[in-house]
Amino acid sequence: MERVLISSGSPYEDTIGFSRAVRVGPYITIGGTAPMDANGNTVGVGDIEVQTKQCLETIKSALEQAGSSLEDVVRTRMMLVDIKDWKEAAEVRAVYFKNIKPVDTIMQVSGFIDRDWLIEIEVDAIMNKIDNNNPYT
Repeated sequence: MERVLISSGSPYEDTIGFSRAVRVGPYITIGGTAPMDANGNTVGVGDIEVQTKQCLETIKSALEQAGSSLEDVVRTRMMLVDIKDWKEAAEVRAVYFKNIKPVDTIMQVSGFIDRDWLIEIEVDAIMNKIDNNNPYT
């Protein structure tokens, strides 16, 4: 199966040597997605809800670039620097996944590369339909 790399343009991609998402056949894995805008700036400093939304919007875009969508997500992982933020983050997640209901893990971590990041989110997806007109499928 062909391996397709999806970039989000993060300045860390070349520095660290990673892709926002990797797709192999119908499987898509999206690594720790930080609350950064398209220019690499942290959004929502101090605001877990804004940061969670930014992470999920970046993930949504990566899935779409891979020929997929949020409906194909089967697992999410939310990593928080303060577990007390879990409810607010989960409420934002529910806006995106309330009817899809992928499995989820919420955990506390000691920190991220940028001290202003309150959350990173990872997802795994399995495409239900493959579009033969999409070059990534």
